Amino acid sequence: MKLHTSETLATMTPQKALQFLKDGNMRFVNNLKLNRNLLDQVQYYKHGQHPFAIILSCMDSRTSAELIFDQGLGDIFSLRIAGNILNDDIIGSMEYACQVVGSKLIMILGHSKCGASGGACAGKEVGKLTQLLKKLDVSIDEVKKEMPGCSCTSQEFVDAVTQHNIHHSMDEILTRSSVLKNLYDEGKIGIVAAYHDIDTGNVEFLFEDMPKECGCKEHSCSHA
Repeated sequence: MKLHTSETLATMTPQKALQFLKDGNMRFVNNLKLNRNLLDQVQYYKHGQHPFAIILSCMDSRTSAELIFDQGLGDIFSLRIAGNILNDDIIGSMEYACQVVGSKLIMILGHSKCGASGGACAGKEVGKLTQLLKKLDVSIDEVKKEMPGCSCTSQEFVDAVTQHNIHHSMDEILTRSSVLKNLYDEGKIGIVAAYHDIDTGNVEFLFEDMPKECGCKEHSCSHA
């Protein structure tokens, strides 16, 4: 298959980048992964890389972005941390991907039955993990308002916190990074919130904030 080059990346739109990921997940859930020679890709990219997207996902062993979107070496930047938590170092990595390398899409990818969300909802405290889980408190407080009377340890509540955190992180990116905000305002990047069902492998695209070809914004929400 054709590999991504500096030329293809320069002409790629955020919409096309997103479609690459949607098509890849469709292949994944239907067990139709592309036939790649990974060693050839190692040789091809040894002098440089041209990833078209950067994906922030959880460290959960079942949620490798390269696998669930059927991507090869050099295709995407993959950031992984428990609970797909957003922090300044991760935002800096996103700035590098989009401003320096030219990636066209940022995705926040959460998943069902998230252990980090479950631990935060249960108030777990374990060493340095405690301060990481505290970053989910904003989402926990909001879901408590939206789901009064629901047990904080129920799977329904935990999954709702996970999804709220995905949306919250998506919003925070443009608030906390002037670099990414400028690229977004210029129509050079899109930002997407997505949710991976670990039972089926399917990725639901919760919110797509994509530029139109003319440069203005097109908002598409699956919940609308």
